[in-house]
Amino acid sequence: MIGLKIDKAKGMFFDSPKVMRAVDKATRRVLSKFGAFVRRGAKSSIRKRKRASEPGSPPSSHTGLLKKFIYFGYDPAARSVVIGPARLNKTSGTAPAALEYGGSSTAIIRKRGHRVKVSTRVAARPFMHPALNKELPKLPAMWRDSVKK
Repeated sequence: MIGLKIDKAKGMFFDSPKVMRAVDKATRRVLSKFGAFVRRGAKSSIRKRKRASEPGSPPSSHTGLLKKFIYFGYDPAARSVVIGPARLNKTSGTAPAALEYGGSSTAIIRKRGHRVKVSTRVAARPFMHPALNKELPKLPAMWRDSVKK
């Protein structure tokens, strides 16, 4: 090694604790920002109105709950971000997935004082994937110069 001492050379590798902390901090910051942008895009694509949306376009939110309960969170163990609607109760667990991909959904409605379980087929009305695809090209620019001393 051209005139470098061994101790000084050890501190120049990318696996030193200081570098790893800086990378972890930058990862958390960039992915949280990205999650917020995708969440905002998904929420803004959902319109609150009484009529149903056309298949293939983002869903209408009749009560406002779908739009209100879209969250994002950074997972430090997986070093990733999770973005999507929260499950509100037992019957709404399949509804967001049925809206995104199409499929069947079950709802419990009241009919003449009784509870009736109704299953319905839903055409795909994606709202999360279009928001992700819109923000994905901006991700490399977010990473640029994100790791600081």
